[in-house]
Amino acid sequence: MSWINRLDCLIGEHVILEPLSLDHVPGLTLAASDGELWKLWFTQIPNAEGMKAYVEYALTCENNGEAVAFAVRDKVSGNIIGCTRICHWDQPNRRLEIGYTWYAKSYQRSAINTESKLLLLRYAFNTLDAIAVEFRTHWHNHASRNAIARLGAKQDGILRNHKIQADGTIRDTVIFSIIETEWPQVEHFLTSRLAHYQSLTLSTTTF
Repeated sequence: MSWINRLDCLIGEHVILEPLSLDHVPGLTLAASDGELWKLWFTQIPNAEGMKAYVEYALTCENNGEAVAFAVRDKVSGNIIGCTRICHWDQPNRRLEIGYTWYAKSYQRSAINTESKLLLLRYAFNTLDAIAVEFRTHWHNHASRNAIARLGAKQDGILRNHKIQADGTIRDTVIFSIIETEWPQVEHFLTSRLAHYQSLTLSTTTF
């Protein structure tokens, strides 16, 4: 089963989620340099030398039917500002994960993440007919944990000593999820948050 028409984008008011391609490598490299994101030890964001391989691996996972990767484009500036992915789709059990998400530092904690997640959650629940969507992050990545909780996801548990990372450290993974019965309320909440962001933007540009 094909995940998504590769010509399709997920389009919001603030962001465009474009199917990832090697053409996005320069833009992603520039985005990762905003905040030198590869220096964050608790996540795996490539530097300039590793970005092409990072994208190639994402596309390999997609070709294997395991993932659909997106580049995140700021709709206002037109700049590529990060990437995100639908992954680990368990079709028989109608579960999937939204992960591999990162943004340039100057776009973090903004309407960008809220709308990106809203677009992906709508696609997961309304198109892919998921009954549960997971989010996973490093125990020490407190910014990511807080961002996931702000979406309305609930913490399911912690996988201790879950992964041995490239630098040899051992990762404890925190698992969150949103289930289908929660989705209408989460959708309403995220839509309201975006409207609040919009009102703040209008109020600061009026004068």
